[in-house]
Amino acid sequence: MRNKFTTIENGEVKLREFIDLDLAKLSEYANNEKVSINLRDAFPKPYTPRDAENFKKMIDLQNPKTFFAIEYKGEYVGNISLSVGDDVYRKSAEIGYFIGEPFWNKGIATKAVSLITNWGFENLDIVRIHTGIFEFNKSSQRVLEKCGYIKEAVFKKSVCKNNEIYDEIRYAKIKE
Repeated sequence: MRNKFTTIENGEVKLREFIDLDLAKLSEYANNEKVSINLRDAFPKPYTPRDAENFKKMIDLQNPKTFFAIEYKGEYVGNISLSVGDDVYRKSAEIGYFIGEPFWNKGIATKAVSLITNWGFENLDIVRIHTGIFEFNKSSQRVLEKCGYIKEAVFKKSVCKNNEIYDEIRYAKIKE
């Protein structure tokens, strides 16, 4: 496993380490119900500038780094990560991401997911990347499918978001 992350890009989309200049936009984009509805409840709501600072402090300590800023046309637009499992799940990683609402429907998430997926398989000692998507998040389901992720299962009535019960759709991609 390599410890140093090198910026990777695909056209106008770049994955890079976070910088302090990202924090104001992170707190702005993350403090949006249309974003947070698709994220786990551990994601702070409301999302404050202090939350952004604490997040950066946490990821600055990562080794290897697996949380990255998504940049589009030179501007910070969101986050993406791979969280490597442990114990019997040590060869798997969970992908997570969000894009700020002003940048939706531009193909950014698809390029970012493709970039981090390839990077993860090449640089982390993993053979599988997976995630669970809330049933109502059709956009994220399309992103994963475009990137070659396969729908493996529907976990019926398995998540509770905003006091409502929903299905979770599990996707995964296996290293070729």
